Amino acid sequence: MHHVNDEERFMRLALKEAQEAFRCDEVPIGAVVVCQGRVIARGHNLTETLTDVTAHAEMQAITSASSFLGGKYLNDCTLYVTVEPCLMCAGALGWSQISKVVFGAADEKRGFHTFCDNPFHKKTKIVGGVLAEECGKLITDFFKKKR
Repeated sequence: MHHVNDEERFMRLALKEAQEAFRCDEVPIGAVVVCQGRVIARGHNLTETLTDVTAHAEMQAITSASSFLGGKYLNDCTLYVTVEPCLMCAGALGWSQISKVVFGAADEKRGFHTFCDNPFHKKTKIVGGVLAEECGKLITDFFKKKR
């Protein structure tokens, strides 16, 4: 079983991805996919770079993880993402049958929970609020810089 310190350790790696997005002037959201205790995929928001509204951190990480595993299902994996997934990403994670999703900061405007109770696969466990303050601060700082 994963312990809280594992969740924080992997969320810190997702935060590193988010900081990379920040440096590239992308909305700073980062994600990592962990399988059997090791990171198999990383991703951060690339919507500006790729001029693609679907290029969210989670989507990048899902694609990368599927490629690494050689299959479309991520049923033995956990996704760590710095901000609550939007409905699009939650839907994609549902299709991937991922075992667990751990997110940092809640997204009151665009997070999946504002549209739908559970868009994930019925077996997927959801954990929110891991390093929420640090994850949220990165977003807040980014939008302050934009104004």
